[in-house]
Amino acid sequence: MLGLTVEAREQWADLAVFQGTKTRNWALLRGFGHIAALLVALWLFADRTHWLFFALAGLALTANLAASLKLVQGQSRLSQTNAIVADVRHQIMLSCLAGVTWAGALFWFGYSAAPADFLALFAVVLTLTTASAMNDTAPPLTTIGFTLLAMIGAAVGFLLQRELPLLLAPLVVSAVVVIGTINKTRALLSARLASRHLAETSDTVSLLLREFQENEADWLWQIDPMRRLRGISPRFAFALGSTPDKAEGQPLMQLISEGAPDEHSLNDGLRDLANRLKRRESFSNIAVQVTIGGQRRWWELSGTPTYDDRQVYTGFRGVGSDITERRESDEKIAYLARYDMLTRLPNRLLLTETLASALSSAAQWRSRCALLMLDLDRFKAVNDSLGHQTGDKLLAQVAGRLQSICGEMGVPGRLGGDEFGIVVTSLEDRSQAEKLANLIIERLTEPYLVDGQTLYVGTSVGSALGPRDGATVEELMRNADLALYQAKDQGGGTYCEYEPSLHKVAEERRNLEVALRTALERNEMQVIFQPVVDANREHVVSFEALLRWQSGEHGAISPAKFIPLAEDTRQIIPIGEWVLRQSCLEAMRWPSHIMVNVNVSPAQLLEPAFMPMLRQTLASTGLDPRRLEVEVTESVFMSDPTVARAALEQVMELGCSIALDDFGTGYSSLGYLRTMRFSTIKVDRLFVQGAAQGNRESLAIIRAVVAMTQSLGMTTTAEGVENADEALLIRSLGCTKIQGYHFGRPMAADKARSLLATKQAALYASARAS
Repeated sequence: MLGLTVEAREQWADLAVFQGTKTRNWALLRGFGHIAALLVALWLFADRTHWLFFALAGLALTANLAASLKLVQGQSRLSQTNAIVADVRHQIMLSCLAGVTWAGALFWFGYSAAPADFLALFAVVLTLTTASAMNDTAPPLTTIGFTLLAMIGAAVGFLLQRELPLLLAPLVVSAVVVIGTINKTRALLSARLASRHLAETSDTVSLLLREFQENEADWLWQIDPMRRLRGISPRFAFALGSTPDKAEGQPLMQLISEGAPDEHSLNDGLRDLANRLKRRESFSNIAVQVTIGGQRRWWELSGTPTYDDRQVYTGFRGVGSDITERRESDEKIAYLARYDMLTRLPNRLLLTETLASALSSAAQWRSRCALLMLDLDRFKAVNDSLGHQTGDKLLAQVAGRLQSICGEMGVPGRLGGDEFGIVVTSLEDRSQAEKLANLIIERLTEPYLVDGQTLYVGTSVGSALGPRDGATVEELMRNADLALYQAKDQGGGTYCEYEPSLHKVAEERRNLEVALRTALERNEMQVIFQPVVDANREHVVSFEALLRWQSGEHGAISPAKFIPLAEDTRQIIPIGEWVLRQSCLEAMRWPSHIMVNVNVSPAQLLEPAFMPMLRQTLASTGLDPRRLEVEVTESVFMSDPTVARAALEQVMELGCSIALDDFGTGYSSLGYLRTMRFSTIKVDRLFVQGAAQGNRESLAIIRAVVAMTQSLGMTTTAEGVENADEALLIRSLGCTKIQGYHFGRPMAADKARSLLATKQAALYASARAS
């Protein structure tokens, strides 16, 4: 405010320029004013004052005027804020020098002049002080500096004149001028700031309005008290499908509803708009569906009633925009959020909302509802063997069948993957859910034709009734899921209704999982071995390592029960590593020509650490890799066939051999045989038993497998041979190796060693006898 410094902020720099400009304009007037005052003093006191006084005063004031002229000539520097500050300081200095000049004059007159002459000169100086104080724009120090210095001279003059009562005059003048100048300058600069802010605000509003009007999607609208359009902009007219002249004065509601006979015929959005206009209520961002030129569009409107100076209602004014594209996008997003794009069925979110509504209605009307959950049997094998595109097309056909089956009986939806759910909103009796489930099983097991291929899948269904089996969505879904698991445990293709006892089954599974996590630490696991013999000479060529679990809490647990549990919980990885190490260690105690077969699950094989673990196990146990045969099933290729194939190739690069177990029970065996170099194909026991019973299909499959493996340079192992007749049949069919109870049940490691020793002794005795 004093003009000595400049803030870096833009508004203060602007004030500095403003002050500097006004100070320069005042500089010449001030300089000439001092010369004029000196001429008045010369006219008054020329005959009574020495000429040297006027010469010195004139010289000083003329130099001051010359400096002011030079300062005015620096107008070209107005854009340089720092230069402006320097100029202001120069003006303050010049004002102070002028004050010193007049203070000296007052001192001289106080010393040598008569009281009347001194008072006359004081009046001249007081006039200059008043004129300086009247400058509204100069920095206050120009006035304050001049006044204080001049009044000091006046005070000294009054002392010299011995006019002590009048000594208060310069003091009062100094106080009034200083305080008044500071307050006046503060008010002036505040007003300047407010004016600048107002100008900026006005410019901003003008810019926003101009940009708003130029925006292709927004417009301003205005109506009079009769709801007729006024002041229509070209943009709003375009949105109305008209021109400003044609639309001017037309009723708003009639234009955007295209002649609806009355307000009762309007849609909900337009009726809401009409009511707000009638009640003169402000509204913001309400969405209305309008009809323009026969085309339905969505607008978003905001408006507020307007009043004149006398508070008389003059209509409405507001803004609007066409949000048709955004609305369609929002509707699409809302659809995507609640519907599955592949099957066009409700997704899990919408299905749970439907179930919540059904439960609420059932509780209110004391009725019943149901949730059926199902997933497809054997779908994963089809999906992975034929590709995800084929699998997706199959899922779409399944969804179509579900929709046709359910009709008005229920709402089908996709929960994820190959899992579906059906909400029956009103259930008359329990048999209705059972009939629907059986119909679903029957229809979904019918063949599908996808891309020229006939595909077969089945389904299992579990159900829970509400509110009997659950009063909440979460509880009902959990119980229906338990029923579905029970249906799958029964072999698939079946229907199971929820029973409270299923919680006991789930609890047993959880307890079994806890026990499984500590089974290795408690030494509850045991590796046993079943011999595999040469089909012709019937001597042992290898042993298959099998795992048994004798739990301290639950007793003997079947592998069919704990192996899937270990795979689900990924405990199969540490367990599988332990089995592999134990098998290799035991094989080192056998003759060098006896191999060991170790089963590897998909979870193990796809684990990145599997190959390092296998190399380390072979190295630490010292087993020759050629004596290890890794057995895998076709399921190893279903989750990630590329990774599985790469892992098996690395296993073979180590020198190990690969056996394909349970051959013929999957869907893509031939495809895998074309791409993988298996050493052994193991024929599943189901085909062996079928062949023994004279089943022609089983016999044909075994012959085909044997012929194929012989052409590919592979061996064949028949599993599940239980008697001599079966062994003779399998031998006649051409299988190279046999495994089954006829040649040995799974046995402990020490018994396996004893068997080998016995066989070795028998061979030695036979050789000596020959």
